[in-house]
Amino acid sequence: MDIGFVGIVAFALSGLASFLIGRWLSRGRRKKKAERERLEREASESRQVRRARQRKG
Repeated sequence: MDIGFVGIVAFALSGLASFLIGRWLSRGRRKKKAERERLEREASESRQVRRARQRKG
């Protein structure tokens, strides 16, 4: 079974396209996850840290 150079290139391009489409489709999910983690981290901060962050910016 001889795949050849063109077959290898086609497999590589389809793998790359699959990876890029997956990243593009999951960007909203990743953004929501990062926001949720940020909110959880801020909720666990002490009052002193929260006030210092609010004064700063």
